[in-house]
Amino acid sequence: MHAFDYLPAQTPSSAIIFASPHSGRDYPKEFLKASVLEPTVLRSSEDAFVDRFLRSASAAGSPVLLGTVPRAYVDYNRAATELDPALISGVAAHGLNPRISSGLGVIPRVVAGGRAIYRGKITRAEADARLRKFWHPYHSKLEGLMREQRERFGRAILLDMHSMPRDAISMNRQHTSLRPDIVLGDRFGATAHSSISDAVARIFTDAGLRVARNSPFAGAYITQRHGTPSNGQHAIQIEIDRGLYLDERTVTPNDNFEAFAILMDQIVSALVDLGRDPSAKMALAAE
Repeated sequence: MHAFDYLPAQTPSSAIIFASPHSGRDYPKEFLKASVLEPTVLRSSEDAFVDRFLRSASAAGSPVLLGTVPRAYVDYNRAATELDPALISGVAAHGLNPRISSGLGVIPRVVAGGRAIYRGKITRAEADARLRKFWHPYHSKLEGLMREQRERFGRAILLDMHSMPRDAISMNRQHTSLRPDIVLGDRFGATAHSSISDAVARIFTDAGLRVARNSPFAGAYITQRHGTPSNGQHAIQIEIDRGLYLDERTVTPNDNFEAFAILMDQIVSALVDLGRDPSAKMALAAE
């Protein structure tokens, strides 16, 4: 097993980086044996097939970073310090962290719906080994990509791609009247310049998709860590409604999958174009 798949830009021409940290589906045999859950249930935490929507970016001019290990095993969208004392032996409790308390630390204790993954605890040595082998290499690679893009294009724009369960939107009262297909999270402007977030939102709306901003998902660890607009690094978390392409019960493509994949190819192409737009770079520099 390895930490990620990397698809370099065939001809680098865009400041955009695409990443999918949660679409990994390489489940270690020892992990499946240790879990009390069936594989399909474990997969409920995946951003299943999001990686397939991004691969065309490489030929278009942007690099693509894809996590290969499942989120239920290691969550790249959590800090390495978010260790769960209820799961990992020898870890002391430190204050109130709602992600850890709910079982969603960097080594998750539960999958979607709060279903426990393990019969008991795992050792601190096992947790540290997962972080060393998978978490640290992923973030090291992402840091390097952000630096390379900034040096080449004067800025780096990370689009951190995820999927959201349809129920996550249905249960959010703010969106009961008009359910969004896409939720963009830039920590309310803290991790990406507003002109970039606006342009990304426009690309999705022009494709016929409904877009919400920062609710119910404002961006998590990856956007917080890698999005520093003052340094020319912008990061936006993008959540896609799984119901648009996935049968969530079986974690298999639904009847709309192929049509949605074609639409995403068009969206990815437009996003790559955004990262090569010299007028946008000049506008940012002038502000």
